[in-house]
Amino acid sequence: MSFDTPAGTRGRRPAGTAMRWLNKLATRRIRRKGGKFMGIDALLLTTIGRKSGLERTTPVGWFPGDDGSRLIVASAGGAAVNPAWYYNLGAHPDKVQIEVEGRKVAVVAEQLHDAERAVAWQQISTAVPRFVQYQQKTDRELPIIRLVPRSG
Repeated sequence: MSFDTPAGTRGRRPAGTAMRWLNKLATRRIRRKGGKFMGIDALLLTTIGRKSGLERTTPVGWFPGDDGSRLIVASAGGAAVNPAWYYNLGAHPDKVQIEVEGRKVAVVAEQLHDAERAVAWQQISTAVPRFVQYQQKTDRELPIIRLVPRSG
């Protein structure tokens, strides 16, 4: 599946410095205590920068998917643009790692489309209505990514 969601024309990105500070705080907390952050299950997503080639780690909320997979939403809080990690996943979908429940897991990222996305969106928006608010802030369709454990 392709990572092909274009940026929108409407939506506001949270302040850069404040977001970086919050992400650092969330990363430390998730590594120490695991579990939830801001009321939702959280994991640490490590991608390879599409331009820099460097590892980038970002805290994201996750939802259970089929067969042990996890679903994440590239919401960026309803910003007009996709988060940087979304583009990193698109560039290197097979070089992704997550930290969850105190362990690191190599995963492959797949963007959901059409009926699969609709089913996942229903699950996510019912579980955490905040994502509906994010979708209302922007005119882009919020990408949903499935993270599947890599074999081997």
